Amino acid sequence: MKSIILFGKPGAGKGTQATFLEKQYNLYHVSTGDIFRYNLKNETELGKIAKTYIDRGELVPDEITINMLKEEVKKNMDKSGFLFDGFPRTIAQAEALDNFLKELNLEVTATVALEADDEILVERILERGKTSGRTDDQDEEKIRNRYKEYNEKTAPLIAYYQNQNKYYAVNGIGEIPEITVRLSQVIDQL
Repeated sequence: MKSIILFGKPGAGKGTQATFLEKQYNLYHVSTGDIFRYNLKNETELGKIAKTYIDRGELVPDEITINMLKEEVKKNMDKSGFLFDGFPRTIAQAEALDNFLKELNLEVTATVALEADDEILVERILERGKTSGRTDDQDEEKIRNRYKEYNEKTAPLIAYYQNQNKYYAVNGIGEIPEITVRLSQVIDQL
């Protein structure tokens, strides 16, 4: 069973590519954003706890996020593996994911990163913002702030996975089908 982390800055195309990869490899797409929305909308126990932090304008603690993720993974053990999108975002989250997967006799197979120049990604997100309805996709300052946070908190994961020989960089610029082929070439060799 493969456990693949799809990695990259906001706008790199992770969500778009995840749609193709989950079908192609019978992977379960684990999107933390989708998991949060589900738990909040359905007022699950974890959703109610998360809402108390969100309502105060605070970040939801890792423990709550990880517990939501655990429930989602355990419900989908019939798949050929998992495609993690948007998680982990920090070293602490990566270590928690490693520990959780170990409980299931699994491990992270690979981290596949969609790499692209920040300026191209800013243009992509601003374009996406015209139709996404997300206000944070329409404000260049907010977009650049997301990259600053990514560089401070998430970029250290590159070295974390490189040290485990589990990091694969893929050119994230080009037509969607071209990028899917590049990703598939990496996944096929795992």
